Amino acid sequence: MAASSSSASSALFGGGSSTNYGGTAASDRLGIRSSMFASGYRSGYGGSSGDGAAPYIAEFLGTFIVVFAVGCIVLSPGNPVWSPVAIGCVLMAMIYATANVSGGNLNPAVTFSLGLIGHLRWVVVVRYWLAQFGAGILAALCAHALFSPDRPRSVTPIPPFTWEYAVTAEVIFTFLLCFVFNNCFASKRNNPREDANQFYAVAMGFATVAGGYAANRISGAAFNPAIAIGLSTDGVRWSVAWIVAEFVGAVLAAIMFRAVRPEEYNPPEGACLAEYEPRLHVRCASESLGTFMVVLTFGLNLTMATPAKPFSSAAVLACFMYSLGNVSGAHLNPVVTMSVVLSGRDKCSPADGAAYIVCQVLSGACAGLLYAQYHSIGPNSGLTFALAPGATYGPNAAGVVELFFAFILAYAYLACATAGTPGTWRTKQRFYVALVIGSCVLAGGIAVGPISGGEFNPAISVGVATANLAHSGRTPAPPFASCIVLSLWQLTGGLLASVVFSLTYPDEYKKAPLLAAVTARAPPASLGEVP
Repeated sequence: MAASSSSASSALFGGGSSTNYGGTAASDRLGIRSSMFASGYRSGYGGSSGDGAAPYIAEFLGTFIVVFAVGCIVLSPGNPVWSPVAIGCVLMAMIYATANVSGGNLNPAVTFSLGLIGHLRWVVVVRYWLAQFGAGILAALCAHALFSPDRPRSVTPIPPFTWEYAVTAEVIFTFLLCFVFNNCFASKRNNPREDANQFYAVAMGFATVAGGYAANRISGAAFNPAIAIGLSTDGVRWSVAWIVAEFVGAVLAAIMFRAVRPEEYNPPEGACLAEYEPRLHVRCASESLGTFMVVLTFGLNLTMATPAKPFSSAAVLACFMYSLGNVSGAHLNPVVTMSVVLSGRDKCSPADGAAYIVCQVLSGACAGLLYAQYHSIGPNSGLTFALAPGATYGPNAAGVVELFFAFILAYAYLACATAGTPGTWRTKQRFYVALVIGSCVLAGGIAVGPISGGEFNPAISVGVATANLAHSGRTPAPPFASCIVLSLWQLTGGLLASVVFSLTYPDEYKKAPLLAAVTARAPPASLGEVP
């Protein structure tokens, strides 16, 4: 077991108390027939028995509705600004509607990833694929017949991007969807036997919104082989490439799921997850992956001049907090990590915090280098997106608003994710945490984005500065040191948050009675072991 300083990871969303391994401990998550599943699904909801054809009909129906909605959005003359939100909402609704029957996959890539991590039997994977692909083709034909029977449509790279950039975007954001589903729906520790989470479909909706805005003008943002094949009414040339890319994303999601959740395959001694804490290298991998995706999504929205950059940035942060909250705490921001370390209470040791921050900053820089490649060939390649105040504002104004919203973000995290919950609560899950943190980013991005850029995260600041080293447009970018100055403002906000938290949550710093401390200690030290 890792050192006690990693206990912040188990504080977020309750940490997955009392889930058992082996047998059918987590195999009947929604009352679905357990023979459909390999190592288990989520347990405890009753719902449909899953007998006969019901799961396959549910997958067909849910996928048909999602693909038909996408077809309506693509082919009808609606406002495209809200397209990712519409798709995310219908996906969320259909996952909730069909989860009790089939698991609510509604995406062949998600089904494939579940098979790879051992949570779905391969015979069921193939049957789900038949239902999903059939539904996708039928839904797309219906949408075409209704809206534009004479206008062919196909997934394709969107100029000026070439196929390499479009396929890479499909891989990355299909990975996001599959990884979020694996962690929120299939993870045993995220779904204790009697206390399974309710946020799994919300997280998938957020993942769709995040990727939809970031990649919509690069690849069309399909992220679903049923959509890719369904919309290819004028040929299958590109749909095959998209499907392959999406399945590659599913494979990467399965690999990373195994990397950040080794307890799924190597149960801790005693077969109980109540006290399990991931080792430091696992938590660092979690922070690196989450921060990379947060910075990449921010950067793609920034350089594509997406009107919903704050919404997309908030969505990707929220879905990773839902996915990795009980792995590393899902800080994904040096400001948050510093505030947790400074708040004490053994939530994160200084050594662990330093490791987190190094991983976050390096991941931010790597993400900056990647999105700079998209910037260099994209429609705004001549523009410079730098760490600089808005046109009519000075550096002090930008620094102050970054400090203010970094403070809000860090304080909200400390209060919602690390403070104790009332003993009267019937659940140990904290469904609201990711929504709260995402709301802070959304509010700050809308409120002060035109003043400072709305980063609130030194990893993002480093990522933007690194991207400008690779490609900065026609106007020279500010020196790299500008990210250091902005980061100091942001870190000061985290420092203030830890101070204010100690003043507003004094009970967090009261020592428990000796008897309570002794009875809570488990397991007892063995003979000859120093407590």
